[in-house]
Amino acid sequence: MIGGISTGALVVFGLIFAALVLFVTEALPNDVTAIGIIVSLAALEPLTGVGPQAAISGFASTATITIVAMYMLSAAIQRTGLVQRLGLSLATVTNGSEKRALAATICTTGPLAGVINNTPVVAVFIPMISELAEKTGISPSKLLLPLSYAAILGGTLTLIGTSTNLLASEFAVELLGRESLGMFEFTLLGFVILVVGLTYLGTVGRWLTPARIPVDADPVDEFDLEDHLTAVRVRSDSKPVGLTVGDLEAQTDANVRVLQLRRDGETERKRQVLEYDSGDVDEDLEATGDQRLRRGGEIRTETTAEPVDAAAESFVAVRSDQRIREGDVLTVHGSLQAVNRFVEDQDLSQLVRKRVTEETFDNAPSDDVLAKAVVPDDSEFVGEVLAEMNVRKFYGTTVLAIRREGDLLRTDLGDVRFAAGDVLLLQTDPDAIEHFSASNDLVFVDEDAFERLTDADLEEVAPLSPKTPVAIAIMAGVIGAAALNVAPIVITAFAGVFLMVVTGCLSINDAYDAVSWNIVFLLAGVIPLGIALEATGGSQIIASALVSTADVLPLVLVLLLFYIVTGLLANVITPVATVVLMIPVAVDAAVSLGASEFSFLLAVMFASATSFMTPVGYQTNLMVYGPGGYEFTDFLKVGGPLQFLLAFVTTAGIVLIWGL
Repeated sequence: MIGGISTGALVVFGLIFAALVLFVTEALPNDVTAIGIIVSLAALEPLTGVGPQAAISGFASTATITIVAMYMLSAAIQRTGLVQRLGLSLATVTNGSEKRALAATICTTGPLAGVINNTPVVAVFIPMISELAEKTGISPSKLLLPLSYAAILGGTLTLIGTSTNLLASEFAVELLGRESLGMFEFTLLGFVILVVGLTYLGTVGRWLTPARIPVDADPVDEFDLEDHLTAVRVRSDSKPVGLTVGDLEAQTDANVRVLQLRRDGETERKRQVLEYDSGDVDEDLEATGDQRLRRGGEIRTETTAEPVDAAAESFVAVRSDQRIREGDVLTVHGSLQAVNRFVEDQDLSQLVRKRVTEETFDNAPSDDVLAKAVVPDDSEFVGEVLAEMNVRKFYGTTVLAIRREGDLLRTDLGDVRFAAGDVLLLQTDPDAIEHFSASNDLVFVDEDAFERLTDADLEEVAPLSPKTPVAIAIMAGVIGAAALNVAPIVITAFAGVFLMVVTGCLSINDAYDAVSWNIVFLLAGVIPLGIALEATGGSQIIASALVSTADVLPLVLVLLLFYIVTGLLANVITPVATVVLMIPVAVDAAVSLGASEFSFLLAVMFASATSFMTPVGYQTNLMVYGPGGYEFTDFLKVGGPLQFLLAFVTTAGIVLIWGL
């Protein structure tokens, strides 16, 4: 024992400190850190008091299992098409107004996130909100941050609104000896929080939220790629003539990639000019393609490009086996130095005045487009190196740029290891978009759903599944049964999953794919850390330090202090880890103060569920970080006042409803 602190507590504090460092720096994925916690606790059992059985108890936790079931139920609801239909319908009520667009966004997302997982809600709404912003002529940045915040606020409405609520419910059983939290036990306060939060977002928040992404921004400009995308023309004496694009890229040492091959209906023609004292007489001769300038006596021969009767053609370079011809225009990606070297080595002509833009791809006869996509937290891309994934070879998709935490990566992309929240600018096609969307590996930001939206084709754009009524009835049954205490939420949730599968609303493969297994492992890892903190007396030590503030502060301000400390911690190490670590501390503090243990538990639960001040504090913040072009300080500027406003509102609500 050192300074009155047991050796076991010191060891657990050391593990917590190491975990915090890894969570903040993301030197390892959070789920890998969680696995390391499990191993460390079990290996140090004599000191931590957590044996192998307790170390893996997080996998059997009611909260963990319930969260797995809720991911599956949310996937079934998402597949009904209702969420997509609702998002698309926003366009009909906004009428080009920024205020209406903002109100429609937050007032739809908030309540919806109270009954289904808010992460897929935001994933579905991101492309629709981006198109809605374009339709209303406002920056998407003005809507995407409120979208995330509204989804977070909605999570406070019900027990199943967010994973931290479910964890708090389990702690209520284990530490307080009471029944688990009811489905709507805290909905009244959650509703107040939602109303206050949405009011803030529609007034002060609207003024504070920056317009980082210009309206109708061309992705080439948005990712500052003007100097990295170049059009070059193939001359008759160019080395690539007769080669495929694959052959060309294999033989060049320049660090460039050919994206597109165009034959745009222009053919090289020679103009033979006969010069006489009395004037010039022009005679057009079919070109042979060479660029020689011949001067002989009074005759000068030069080459020009003039339109002839030929259909424009375009080929996605990576998938084309077309042989390169004289006159072809190649769109290439690379730095200025690399492109200049490529042009010189291959005897090409750089088209200085032909600027490459989004229209270069979208308006081409080929089906390739420029698309923006976010790497979600549970994507298989996370942690993978681009060059090793071969997405260009297997999916015909080229990564042109990556936006990461305000930084733009445009060169040496093959060496980049993907991270959650990365925004990718891709040259891709509809088939690849469908594949990546279905696998949940990428969330596409700018799919053209709104471009096709009319009353006549709404059913085509966002069709409702024939199983929609069945899925809605099952979900309503799950919520109703849990609310009436027919059975514990974990049982009703899995009953819902069973019914979704047997009725055909959800396939078993889709059910497994819907689960964010990294979150499950994170939960399973931090839960035994909370057990160790309690077993070694660590939670009592922290609680004693916070309880000492009661000597100078009234009890209600001590409760407020717990809320603020928990909220700040959740913004750094994730809400899940925070609620596991802080609830035992809060309960111990309440016991020492003779206060309501339940009130202190609720303060930690609400504080953990409302993390607005950093992009890493909540997964939905990370999802909108890149697409909105935000800076880290934007979350502090907009989310900071909201977080502290809700600290006072929530503390007052807890005292008025449940007392101290």
